[in-house]
Amino acid sequence: MRTILITGPGGSGRTTVAAATALAAAREGTRTLVLSADRTDTLGAALGTSTGPAPTEVAAHLTAWRPDAATGFRDDLAAFQERAASALDLLGASRLDPEEVTPLPGAEELALLRALRDAALAEAHDLLVVDLPATPHALALLSLPEELRRYLRRLLPPERQAARALRPVLGRLAGVPMPAEWLYETGARWDLDLAAVEAVVADRNTVVRLVAEPGPGGADAVRATRLALALRGLRPDLLVANRVLPEAEAVPGSWLAAPIAQQRKTLEEWREDGHHVHGVAHLGRDPRGAHDLDDLAVPAVNDTSSTVEWPVTDRLAEDGVLVWHIPLPGAVRDELDLIRRGDELVVTAGQFRRIVPLPSALRRCRVDGAGLREGELRIRFVPDPGLWPGAR
Repeated sequence: MRTILITGPGGSGRTTVAAATALAAAREGTRTLVLSADRTDTLGAALGTSTGPAPTEVAAHLTAWRPDAATGFRDDLAAFQERAASALDLLGASRLDPEEVTPLPGAEELALLRALRDAALAEAHDLLVVDLPATPHALALLSLPEELRRYLRRLLPPERQAARALRPVLGRLAGVPMPAEWLYETGARWDLDLAAVEAVVADRNTVVRLVAEPGPGGADAVRATRLALALRGLRPDLLVANRVLPEAEAVPGSWLAAPIAQQRKTLEEWREDGHHVHGVAHLGRDPRGAHDLDDLAVPAVNDTSSTVEWPVTDRLAEDGVLVWHIPLPGAVRDELDLIRRGDELVVTAGQFRRIVPLPSALRRCRVDGAGLREGELRIRFVPDPGLWPGAR
């Protein structure tokens, strides 16, 4: 199954583009599911029919689904209270009833991740189009599975579960309850669920499609998003320039001349930066319904891969180093920071940060320096004599 993750700045029309992309694919006979996390039915407004918590067929070969965050949140909380009953009773905690529970911020995003996992596992569709939140929230959402799995491994190391037979003895010695089996089982189940979501995001058949209006605000958002995606090992397959004004309207002296010239300049800069730009014309109205979505002429689904390679080149014979190449388009040298923490590397690029495990060969090396050249971070590693094979 192919997956298209669509995001862009708030107000850029990403939901409309997602709806149009899904509808265009369905028109070609592709079994398509479009997902959205919007609390309001913006997706349904674009499609011309309501959508909700149950997958609904809105056109031939097209299903729309807005997962219900409230129900999922209540179910998860109820399950947690049931499993943690002994610990909650020990603390004298008062149970929460489902009727009094309101989803916390972020519940919509978590519901979207769960739906993304379920849709991928079901394999009932050929194409999944995901209307992600606006770019800041979308970037946090895409990083969530990897970060949560890392936290779980640190807080509940799987190898500790092997000592479960000793917990009753340790509990009597310490005089306090030890972590119960359900806690490790829950952690393992969460890890599997998060791994399934992470696999969908990292799959070579998953692409990220950016939507932005050509202009100063859109240009700034695209520049930041491109860097953040690269740090996550992704890149956009296409940049959809939405609401492009027709050049024919650029009559000298008219009020449209300035915004058209501004859009033209931004489009040229995007292409010079290497973006594959697809312009979507401004209809002069808010698109509503299948007819308007057809008129948008959004880009078709293609076969490009969104995976960014981070290769390690062997220069031991020439310079005595291994070089790790990390593409970071748009990164600024003064805003880069690297910290080695055991077998992990903390990479900070501006406001974005990622903790990545070192490739196995580099774990036996020490960092010898780094440099930023032509949008690529190159980190030099030299073998550690105490760890490198044959060095003793």
